Amino acid sequence: MCKGEAVEGKTNHVVTLENGCIVIVKNVPCLRCKQCGETWYTGTVAAQLEEIVNALETTLTEIAVVNYPGRVA
Repeated sequence: MCKGEAVEGKTNHVVTLENGCIVIVKNVPCLRCKQCGETWYTGTVAAQLEEIVNALETTLTEIAVVNYPGRVA
């Protein structure tokens, strides 16, 4: 938003589900603004995150912490 330079990095993605469960996905590839620190994901990474969260949603009792599966090309 601030028009700063975007660099590749990694972040943790945290989701709180409707049932109160928390999903933390570590080491997610992202783009991060060098100026303001805002992060965003490519479409491929966002789709993978959605798949991860959907897969865990039915098996969680309270919290899950998982690593992002490899690097996205």
